Amino acid sequence: MLLASLAIAAALVAVPSVSGASGPTYYLSLGDSYSVGYQPSPTPGATSGYTAVVAAAKGLQLENFGCGGATTSSILTFDDVFCGVSSPTDNPNGYGPPAATDVGPAVAGQTEVQAAVAFIAAHPGQIGLITVSIGGNDVTACAGAPSPVSCVLGVIPEIKSHVTTLVGDLRSALTAADGAAAGKKVPVIGLTYPDVLLGLWVNSGPGGAPPNTPSFPPSAGNKNLATLSVTAFKSYINPALKAAYKTGHAKFIDVTAKTGANSKLTKTTKMDIPALGLGTITVPKAVNEVCQLTWYCQLGNIHANNTGYTLIGNLIVKADK
Repeated sequence: MLLASLAIAAALVAVPSVSGASGPTYYLSLGDSYSVGYQPSPTPGATSGYTAVVAAAKGLQLENFGCGGATTSSILTFDDVFCGVSSPTDNPNGYGPPAATDVGPAVAGQTEVQAAVAFIAAHPGQIGLITVSIGGNDVTACAGAPSPVSCVLGVIPEIKSHVTTLVGDLRSALTAADGAAAGKKVPVIGLTYPDVLLGLWVNSGPGGAPPNTPSFPPSAGNKNLATLSVTAFKSYINPALKAAYKTGHAKFIDVTAKTGANSKLTKTTKMDIPALGLGTITVPKAVNEVCQLTWYCQLGNIHANNTGYTLIGNLIVKADK
């Protein structure tokens, strides 16, 4: 309720634009379910997520073009007006939900990026910030692959290529709308994710019996996959994303590192989260962190909770200074 109120308040604030143009200054959000603040509980669907935190803190009007399930490919190819639409023809992959509030305008035939580019062109000098959360769904299937790290390595070139195109399109649009100097100064910030697979330390996961339920101690397979996820993010996924965003003069926030996932798994702490029903257990500090910030440990769900989204929002605010 508080985050939703902040989002509404932020939408009513008109601040001077980047180049002095009249009207509000806008914050554009693009990406996947993290970009629209998806949560499985208490009410499934899009929430205000980190975008409300950012919009309120920066005094910007949010326009959210995000779509749950988006990949680095679909953000460039999928018609955004069909996000969340139940249609085997127009949305065969079931992408959705879209943002619940402050939905960015899109017309038929426009992808997320094309819709954002059109908005930028229609509002020269009025874009104050763009954030992009994308790439997680490209590697989701690798968790169940025979060799998860090899699977991630196979996907990395595609992720890097698509994100390079995406950020290039956004930067070109800003330059065309505002001029070379001003367009280059508009902050574009790319994000990665908490390492939710660390939650397999205390959750049975999709292959458990029963699946996706709190469980401790971890099976050998779950413990191994959780450990491999650290390598995948630290050595492959995040460096590739960082390099791709850099090509478009965009900042990159390593949410994985900022949420403690890079700490050694030998560093432990006692954890007792009543919702898990496991009592007081000793786990790696990185596992405790992901349990506090996401729904994975409790529900086997990859999304951040309110605490996690607020943390991500504050990281964006700090980076945009």
